Amino acid sequence: MAVGLPVDDYTKLRGSVFSTIWNKLDPLEEQIETTEKIPYDIVLPVLRSCGAFGLIVPREYGGSGLSIAQYLPILSEFAKIQGGVRAIVHVHNSIAHALSEIGSTEQKAEILPCAATGEKSLAIALTEPRNGTGADLSTTARRDGDDYVINGRKWLITNSDIASHFLVFAKTSEREVSAFIVPRDTPGFTIVPLPETMGCKGAEHGELTFTDVRVPASLLVGAEGDGQTHMERALEISRVFVAASSLGTATRALELSLKFAQERVTFGKPIAERQAIQRYLAEMAIDVYALRGMLADVAAKWDAERRIPAEASMVKQFGLEAVGRVTDRALLVHGGIGYTRKHPIERLYRDARLNWLEEGTPTIQYLVTARELIGGYTFDDAFNAVLA
Repeated sequence: MAVGLPVDDYTKLRGSVFSTIWNKLDPLEEQIETTEKIPYDIVLPVLRSCGAFGLIVPREYGGSGLSIAQYLPILSEFAKIQGGVRAIVHVHNSIAHALSEIGSTEQKAEILPCAATGEKSLAIALTEPRNGTGADLSTTARRDGDDYVINGRKWLITNSDIASHFLVFAKTSEREVSAFIVPRDTPGFTIVPLPETMGCKGAEHGELTFTDVRVPASLLVGAEGDGQTHMERALEISRVFVAASSLGTATRALELSLKFAQERVTFGKPIAERQAIQRYLAEMAIDVYALRGMLADVAAKWDAERRIPAEASMVKQFGLEAVGRVTDRALLVHGGIGYTRKHPIERLYRDARLNWLEEGTPTIQYLVTARELIGGYTFDDAFNAVLA
C-alpha cells in the first residue's frame, strides 16, 4: 500500500509547490512562448527549490515519496501554466517513478538520490521514426562480453536536452524487448533537437542516435526480455499522469472562461447571463467533474498496489477528449479575442493537443481497453463497493 506523506507534511509541501507555480513559474509564460525556449537557468533552480523533481521518488532516496493520489493534484496544477514546464515535471517524475519500481538496488542507489534533487534528470526513449508503437522497434542491443552494444534511432524524446540518463528500449532478440539505462555522455550516443512543437513550447523533443553504443550489462534493467513488461507498467501509470495533466488544463480553461463570461458585457449585460454561454460553461464543468472522479478511482487502485491496464487507458482517453472539448468551448466563450495571445486560452488550447499523443494515441487506448475487456478483465469502483 502506498502511504504517502502525513497530511500536515503534504499540505505544507503542496502549498509550497503551488506558491512556486503561480509566483515564480507562471510569470515566465510570455517569455517562453515568445522565445520558444525555457530559461533553464531560472526554471531548473526554481523546480529544485520546491522539490518538484522528487515528488514521487521514495523517501529512502531523498524524495517526498508522495502517493499517486497526492501527486496528481500537484501535477494538475503544473498543467495550468506554461506547458513546457509541465512537460519537464511530468517526464522526470514518470521515469523516476518507473525506475524506483523496476530498477535494481544498485541502479536506484546510483540515480534516484540525484534525481530527487534534480541534479540528474531522466527521460524515456521508446518512440522510433520508422516504427509504430510499443514493441514495434528497430533499435537493437547485442550482448558482447560484459557489455551490450546498442544501435538504432529514437525520436520525439521529451527532455532530451536536459536528461542525464535515458531509459532505452531495444530488441535483444527477434521477439524480446529489453530496457537499458544509458547515460547521456556514453560514446556513440548523439542527440539533436527536432523542430519546435505546436504547444508546450520550450520542451525539447529530440532525436537520439545510437551507433555501437556500449553500456555495461549492469545497466540492463531486470533481465533480458523484461522490457515489454517494464514498458507496459511504466506506460500504465504515466497514462494516468497525462490524464491528470488534461484535468489541470481543462480546469484552468473553465476558471478563465467563467471569469471572462462574468466580466464581458454585450448589449448591456454579462454574457454569463446568456443561455448559450451557460450551456458551454456547464458542459465544461461536467467534463472536469467526470475526469476528477475517474482520476480519484485509478489513483486509489494504484496506491492499493492494483494494476489498472484498462482504467489507465480509459482515463487517458477520456481526459484527452475532455480537455479537447473544454478548450474548444473556452475559445467559443472568449470569442475572437481568445484566438490571440491576450488571453491564456490560446496557449491552453495548443498545449492540450500534446495530451492526444503522449503515452499512445487514441487508437492505442481503445486497443488496450478492448483487449483487456475481451480477455476477461473486470474493474470495480467505489460506487459498486458502496452498493455491495
